[in-house]
Amino acid sequence: MTATVSEGTHDTSQIPAPEGSITITVKILRFNPEQDTEPHWESYDVPALPTDRVLNLLFNIKNYVDGTLAFRRSCAHGICGSDAMQINGINRLACKVLVKDLLEKKGKHTTVTVAPIKGLPTMKDLYVDMEPFFEAYRAVKPYLIAYGNEPTRERIQSQADRERFDDTTKCILCAACTSSCPVYWSDGSYFGPAAIVNAHRFIFDSRDEGSEERLDILNDSEGVWRCRTTFNCTDACPRGIQVTKAIQEVKRALLFKRV
Repeated sequence: MTATVSEGTHDTSQIPAPEGSITITVKILRFNPEQDTEPHWESYDVPALPTDRVLNLLFNIKNYVDGTLAFRRSCAHGICGSDAMQINGINRLACKVLVKDLLEKKGKHTTVTVAPIKGLPTMKDLYVDMEPFFEAYRAVKPYLIAYGNEPTRERIQSQADRERFDDTTKCILCAACTSSCPVYWSDGSYFGPAAIVNAHRFIFDSRDEGSEERLDILNDSEGVWRCRTTFNCTDACPRGIQVTKAIQEVKRALLFKRV
């Protein structure tokens, strides 16, 4: 869907303005499927402290101006991954982005744009349907697979073996990487970076016995070979995972049949 050029504005005088706050404009891409045929921008002049997070601004808009504003949030500490959205055109977690990092230089008025992540159907405002994302995640079997009898003791793993896949254990399933991928935008059937990252986490786990199954799944036409190495996914990851590197390691495992 393409946003309309018309822009609604709101009275935000009821939002408390703490001492030391400045006023910034928050432009939100709104969409209510019960009323709108396409998304449109609405603006809110919001008092904000430099230490506020974008999530705080959204809460103030929802609590004091428009209770119909829809967005996901949970822990608000960058761990649950619920509040991934486009902030100034970049996929980020709203709970991790500070106002001070968005302010214009030399005292110019600051406008912050907030929109839903791309590639997933928008259900309302900043709230997207995550089911296609989780369907791809489940398809790569993101769990330990072990055959034979249950062991009589703990499966021991060396520090070196653990370090082999340590980076990809950090994924919080926020979809910031997948929804930053141009291939995923154009073809939602692509597994996407997050699914491949979570497959990587078990493919290279020395205790796992399902690597061949996952590699066969990712060798599909919608698997790792669709990656065009644009590094968007790595740049978007709020956990600093080397996503593109992980995808390339899975490609090499397929080429040389060696984990």
